[in-house]
Amino acid sequence: MGAPNGYFHNRMDTASELWKNGKATVFIVSGDNSSHAYNEPEWMKQALVDRGVPEERIVCDFAGLRTLDSVVRMKEIFGVSAMIVVSQEFHNERALAIAAHEGMDAWAVSAPDVPNRRSRMKSWFRERAARVWMMLDLWVWSREPRFLGEPVVLPEIKEEK
Repeated sequence: MGAPNGYFHNRMDTASELWKNGKATVFIVSGDNSSHAYNEPEWMKQALVDRGVPEERIVCDFAGLRTLDSVVRMKEIFGVSAMIVVSQEFHNERALAIAAHEGMDAWAVSAPDVPNRRSRMKSWFRERAARVWMMLDLWVWSREPRFLGEPVVLPEIKEEK
């Protein structure tokens, strides 16, 4: 585990553009927080705040240990039935497949990939394994998120007139 990388920064830049262009009003930042020294949701929240997204429009999901967990928790914990996923294309495809399996309306905005060939190759191989696990999780084992919990109320969105 480590600190944020190029994929992370590209995702945060893309998400903040959605805010600036009025395409997103609330962000649920979901990721791994399995140790005190590693807190993806807080890193994402701070990165979005640094890019101009108001803190009160960002909700942390600290139990998004896997993409399956993050997507299912959007529905079960946060009451989301429609969402925009911001990630790189290789990851978005898997997130959209899980959302479709869950009966959710989901769209994806793909952040730029990283220029580092070694990182892209590593991600390509990792993603192939992740897709096999996703299919096993959904259609063989019917696996649920590791943590569910109590429902979380999202910030109210007031329409401006």
